[in-house]
Amino acid sequence: MNILFVCTGNTCRSPMAAALFNKIAVERNLDVRIESAGLFANEGDSASPEAIVAMKKYDVDLLSHHAQMIDSELIEKSDLILTMTAAHKMVMMPSAPDKTYTLCEYAELDGDIEDPYGGDVEDYEICAEELYNALIKVADKIADL
Repeated sequence: MNILFVCTGNTCRSPMAAALFNKIAVERNLDVRIESAGLFANEGDSASPEAIVAMKKYDVDLLSHHAQMIDSELIEKSDLILTMTAAHKMVMMPSAPDKTYTLCEYAELDGDIEDPYGGDVEDYEICAEELYNALIKVADKIADL
């Protein structure tokens, strides 16, 4: 299964989600390929410094991350597209209505994954914990497929 995580700039939430889910997938031996992209990404941007620090708690390294813009090729090859917010989902729906969900929706949780951009490391750590908790539920769901 090819999974695409989508946020705004592809420097905070979606790269954290992709990296965390990759770790979970390896631990659970899930057959998935994971990518992340942003609706308004600046191609090649690094992950935010705060995201890099927040991921260290999970033994995940974001230093090699480079932001990429969502495009039709990524959409086409994805089996599942998980957005961070309902607003992101609304943008994606015309291109992929049958495979786009918010991360929380797919994990059967309420709400959105709020953007920590501009916040401090603690804000990013809170976001990472929300992501991790949702991604555990996503992994459970995928394992049951």
